[in-house]
Amino acid sequence: MSPALAKLSALLPDLAPWRASRDFRLLWVQGLVTFFSSAMAMIALPLQIKEMTGSPLAVGTMGAVELVPLVVFGLYGGALADAVDRRKVILVTEAGLGLLALILLVNALLPEPMLWPLYVVAAGVSALAGLQRPALDSLLARIVPHEHQTAAAALNSLRWQMGAIAGPALAGLVVAYAGHAPAYGVTIAGFAASVLLCRRLSPAPPAHDAEKPSLRGIAEGARYAWSRPVLLGTYAIDLAAMFFAFPNTIFPFLADELDADWSLGLMYAAGSLGSLVLGMTSGWTSKVRRHGLLVVAGATGWGLAIAAAGWFGNLWLVLLCLAFAGAGDMLSGLGRSTIWNQTIPEELRGRLAGIEVLSYSVGPQLGQVRAGAMAGWTGTRSAIWTGGVACVASVGLLCLALPKLLTYDSETDEDSLRRKAQQEAAQRGTASENSARDSTAGTV
Repeated sequence: MSPALAKLSALLPDLAPWRASRDFRLLWVQGLVTFFSSAMAMIALPLQIKEMTGSPLAVGTMGAVELVPLVVFGLYGGALADAVDRRKVILVTEAGLGLLALILLVNALLPEPMLWPLYVVAAGVSALAGLQRPALDSLLARIVPHEHQTAAAALNSLRWQMGAIAGPALAGLVVAYAGHAPAYGVTIAGFAASVLLCRRLSPAPPAHDAEKPSLRGIAEGARYAWSRPVLLGTYAIDLAAMFFAFPNTIFPFLADELDADWSLGLMYAAGSLGSLVLGMTSGWTSKVRRHGLLVVAGATGWGLAIAAAGWFGNLWLVLLCLAFAGAGDMLSGLGRSTIWNQTIPEELRGRLAGIEVLSYSVGPQLGQVRAGAMAGWTGTRSAIWTGGVACVASVGLLCLALPKLLTYDSETDEDSLRRKAQQEAAQRGTASENSARDSTAGTV
């Protein structure tokens, strides 16, 4: 292989997790289907509220409605993931999300669609997502080897971006030319397919001595997170970045200001396109050891790009900035996911995954409220660029307060080395059990 081809090959995504794990492949395909179909509803729902009310605050209120269920069920879902079969949690919540999409479809088909069911469904989706995400995230730490966690995070992000790009772009066209109901219909079909795929996953039972979900168990996970400055840094930086610089809810109003209503789908898809480009060239991230630097660099790039998107008045420059923002967000996400899966003990992984759900989900929910309220007060574009500036400033302050995040090294960090030894011991135990089972079967 020529040097040029070797360098190009090194940039391509690392497929080691895909080759090594059947369950990872199933989850990857299931996630692609779910993300694609969910993106249809993600666009149609706020757009329907906008058309019914004409109010940025009414659209932003959707984030406030989703916040409490996300916090409560996210924390409980983390404890649940450590106490029951994670596969069952994923199956039940996927089915529930499909039923909620059916409610949206029925409401959209009414002669006069009602507003309140949209908020009720938004709260229900938030609750089920809070229950599901810890099970999904903690399952990844179990089925993917320690050294392949960054590659797995990159492949998962790549999958998400593929669905997020196609979904919003198509949803904008579907809603514009066919209405909201067809978009919700695609969402229902996607969840039905997802349930069938999840049924093929291997069982993921808890440890034999796992405790039932309880407030004491949740508090134990919170104490562990509080005692680890590196984990605190990942949570705090993502929370600040999303709170100050997540303007997606006011994109319909930005499109109006730029006299480009047709570009709404492109605005939602631009960030995903930037993430996709980074994902397609993410091979180099498998060799990174200082994952805290990825978190900081990505969050800073996100804030700068969002600030520029709010400042520029040219549509194509705005879309370019949103694409750069998406790349920064993915880079930060790769660092966070790797740190989480490489350092947190298996017995606490579900509960810490519940805290992670809050860190990367509460921020956007609050960010929607902030963006909607500020847009109604100061204008759409100023709400966007000031949020980006505040994001960069908050990342800098958090780095000063939590310097261990910048010095984190997966080859020397004690928690990372301990988690690696734990996973290797579990793999040896599984191999021994399989060998004994095969030996017994041969004797019989």
